[in-house]
Parts: sequence; structure tokens; C-alpha cells
Amino acid sequence: MSADTTTGAGTAGLTARFANWNVAIIAVTVVVLIVAAATVNNFGTSQNFSFLILDLLPIALVALPMTLVIVTGEIDLSVASTLGLSSAVMGSLWNSNQPIETIIPLCLLLGALLGAVNGFFVTVLGLPSLAVTIGTLALYRGLAFVVLGDGAVADFPALYTDWVTGNLGGTAIPNVLLVIVALAVVFGVVLHATPVGRAVFAVGASEQAARFAGVRPGRLKFWLYVVSGLVAGLAGVLWTLRYSSARADNGAGLELAVVAAVLLGGVSIFGGKGALPGVIAGVVLLASLQNALRLSDVSNEALNVVTGVLLIVSVLAPNLANAVRGSVQRRRHRITPVV
Repeated sequence: MSADTTTGAGTAGLTARFANWNVAIIAVTVVVLIVAAATVNNFGTSQNFSFLILDLLPIALVALPMTLVIVTGEIDLSVASTLGLSSAVMGSLWNSNQPIETIIPLCLLLGALLGAVNGFFVTVLGLPSLAVTIGTLALYRGLAFVVLGDGAVADFPALYTDWVTGNLGGTAIPNVLLVIVALAVVFGVVLHATPVGRAVFAVGASEQAARFAGVRPGRLKFWLYVVSGLVAGLAGVLWTLRYSSARADNGAGLELAVVAAVLLGGVSIFGGKGALPGVIAGVVLLASLQNALRLSDVSNEALNVVTGVLLIVSVLAPNLANAVRGSVQRRRHRITPVV
């Protein structure tokens, strides 16, 4: 084999490696963090680090089950409304003098039930998940306002609010980071190291082929929607305790940030492809950009524009990366040894 051929194959392999979207998004996230710390006032402070973790908490939590749902080729746009309804019910029950130890499990159960409703419509009735979850997005948000109205409920127990907003042992590491890490490990192991995870990828790649292999796609998707609702309910509880304020509009618009983070992390909107490390990087990237822009006094309207742009980029960029990788692989196949 000639030197030119060897060099060409080596360069092609290197290009293919860097075309991997997960590697790329992690690298971009690191660069953004470094640049923001160097150029944005107060971004690199320990106090802002705590705020950043608290800001990304609901996005990260909801993005974990959303990753599995999207890998199967479905979507759940009702998660933010589930969060809001969980918060509203939490406030209503607290107003009724119910103990917080009873309220929190009930809110988690509510989230699971709301997810089960989505799962029923999608898997039992066979309705498209996009249409179903857009409908329940409006339904659940409307129910939140029916339950609590336009007002807010505050004065939740300091023991719980202090834990959610507090740090570990006087460090800058928020307590809630433990929740994110624990759930990320659980979802990561399930997706990448268990038969359930293999079934998730199989269903997303080809539902018919997965069925022939013994997978029951309907049952799998149903329980993924239940888990998605459960985690969204948990996010509603933590959101309420962080701000010590239960409101029907809590989490409004969060679903766009979650979907943007998941797709930005390399999960294919068409299903069958994705990895949790890339999703975590996507969450951190999105939250860091929003945090840096807020510190730069950028308006909320501009933040919405940034989220929209990232959502579009998250759909286009992985497809372009796949096209580049495919082109590189075809080029490598055309390289023949010189005798």
C-alpha cells in the first residue's frame, strides 16, 4: 500500500471519528463553558455554578425519559404541562393542610397517571404521539389552572425548600445534583446495558423487526410514557420547592428546551439512534448558553430565539454529520491497495 493511500485512510478514519456527534457535542459544550467563564462576568463563580445546576435540573430530569421515548420513534410534548399540573395539585393540597409527606407521593402518582393517559392513546388506540401529546399539553395545562387558578401558593416547609436550594456540605455543589446523577446513572444503565435498552433501540429502528424478535412495542412504549410522566411529576415537585411557589404556569415552554437538548445530544428524531452522554452534554450546553445570556442581560424573548435556533440546529446538524460520516466511509471503501 502506498504512503498516500495509508495517509488517506488515516485521515479518513480521524475524520470519521470526529464526525461522531456525541464527541462533537461534548467538545462544543466544554468550549462554551470555557469561553463563557472567560468572557461573561460572574459565569465562573461558585454561586453561579449552583444557579446553573438548579436551572438545568428540570430540563435534565425530563430529558432522561424523553431520550428513551424519542429513541423509540415517539415524542412527549406534554411534559411541561404535566410539571405544571403536578405543581398546581401540590399547591392545592398544601392549601388544604395536607402533610407534605403525603403530597409528594401523590404528585408523583399523578404524573405517572398522566403519562399512562398518553401511553393509552398512543399504544392502545394507535394515535400519533405528536397529535396526542399536543392535545394533552393543552389539556393538562388547562386542568392546572382549573385546580389552582391564576394565583400562587407559597410557604412550603423550610426543611424541603432548604434542601432543594442548598449545597452539599458547604460546597458549591447543589444537593439536587445527587438526584440528577442518580437518575442519569439509572437511565444510562437501562438504555445502554440492559435488554430493555436493546428493545428501545430495536423498536426505534424497525418496530416490525422488533416484534418478530419477541419485543412488544406497545407495552414498551406505554411504560416509557408512564415513566416520562412520573419524572415530569417529580420535576414539578422540585420546581415548586426550589421557588417555594406552586403555580399553574410553572414550567411553561419547558418542553421545547427538553426536546432541543435531547436532539442536540444526538438522538435521532426518527428513532433508533442516540446516547445518554450526548444528551447530558446537550442539556449542559443549552443551560449554559441560557445562563450566560441572562448574565449578559439578554431578554427572555431573545432566549426563546436561541432555544428555537438550537432546536433547528439539533435536527439539521446530526443529519449533516451522518452525511459526512457516510461520505467518508464510502471514500474509504474506494481506497484500494497499490501493488
